[in-house]
Amino acid sequence: MIRVATPEDVPAVHAMVRELAEYEKALDEANATEKQLHEALFGERPAAYAHIAVSDDDGEVVGFALWFLNFSTWRGVHGVYLEDLYVRPERRGGGHGKALLTELARICVERGYGRLEWSVLDWNAPSIAFYESLGARPQDEWTVYRLTDGALAELGAV
Repeated sequence: MIRVATPEDVPAVHAMVRELAEYEKALDEANATEKQLHEALFGERPAAYAHIAVSDDDGEVVGFALWFLNFSTWRGVHGVYLEDLYVRPERRGGGHGKALLTELARICVERGYGRLEWSVLDWNAPSIAFYESLGARPQDEWTVYRLTDGALAELGAV
């Protein structure tokens, strides 16, 4: 049901990234191209990793998890940051999301990583309930900050 992504999966991953962006009401912000995803996952210096959920019935790609390593200075070890987890709506409830998270947790345990973490939109009650059913807990003491576009360019201008 779960396998490591291959270069042939990039078009499906790209399509699902766009589906996720549409679900999150931010399709206009999803500008990544298939070429960029391919480079990030399979280029000379991969910056991210992906796992694919496939249907047991027909082998169709039905979901993905895209993640990268982070590092905790407090724990002194790497962790996994899950950038995107997505299962196509018509395939939800079949265990694919749990299987993807289980695989990432297995990788963390196997490699001695100290954390598996991700962000979820406050209004996404179905996802929050799912994550909490697995034992995940919100980090209510933290607020995510982000620099993009003009603010990033202005701060980074030399």
